[in-house]
Amino acid sequence: MIRFFNKVGDYMGLVKFSHTIFAMPFALMAFVFALKSTQTQFSWLLLLQVVGCMVFARNVAMGFNRWADRDIDGDNPRTANREIPAGKISPKSAMIFVIINALLFVAVSSSINLLTAILSPVALAVVIFYSYCKRFTSLAHLVLGLSLGIAPSAAYIAVTGTLTFAPCLISLLVLTWCGGFDIIYALQDLDFDRQRGLHSIPVRFGTKGALYISIALHAVSIIALILFALQCPQGWLLWVGVALFTSCIVLEHILVTPTKQRSIGIAFGTLNGIASLTLATFVIAQLIIG
Repeated sequence: MIRFFNKVGDYMGLVKFSHTIFAMPFALMAFVFALKSTQTQFSWLLLLQVVGCMVFARNVAMGFNRWADRDIDGDNPRTANREIPAGKISPKSAMIFVIINALLFVAVSSSINLLTAILSPVALAVVIFYSYCKRFTSLAHLVLGLSLGIAPSAAYIAVTGTLTFAPCLISLLVLTWCGGFDIIYALQDLDFDRQRGLHSIPVRFGTKGALYISIALHAVSIIALILFALQCPQGWLLWVGVALFTSCIVLEHILVTPTKQRSIGIAFGTLNGIASLTLATFVIAQLIIG
């Protein structure tokens, strides 16, 4: 039994399950927005289907990324202890895990509605494509943002079978927000990436230029958030959520500057996790009370 739980822990580590906190709150926010804006009756089954799709898609994305990057991770001192290079999970087992989750994702997506069924292979293609981007383009951060940004629009489609402007704003918010903080995260591997010939915005533009681009992306995130908020029922909860999310983003850039990068872990994990959870909590509360 202990061995079983250890193995489960290895696979949760493989896919960084704790990082689900980045995109899941936005998908739930879009889910509730879709219910309220279309007067659709709440369904526990549909919620479980949406959450299941989120989990399966993330497992595919992270599992495949770890499989594709296993040699790179093994050479990088920061990532050498990840599950595949450390020998906790074999490359074959990781790929089997990816295939099973991909099949589950398509199966559950197909059980929701026609549009989610049609788009499920497209979503998988995007999340898999990301793993190879840093080998040839510095825009890999934005492809990662797109991979996560699919989630809110997908949740809206799951409820309505269509796509409108408002959920696209949430997707734009997630795309630029995640792309921006992934640039900050990539600063940790700047020297290694240069030596290995890998591409990133820090490699292309240097630390200062990368942080300016991150700030610009996060400015777009805040604008998209405000535009989305204007589509919601108005109330103090909504705007408190917007203010707290914005404050977390600003603090992130106060903590990480061209001359001060010791707090990247806090800025990447803690602050962004707080930002997404706080925003979703306040916005969903406002949507529910109307």
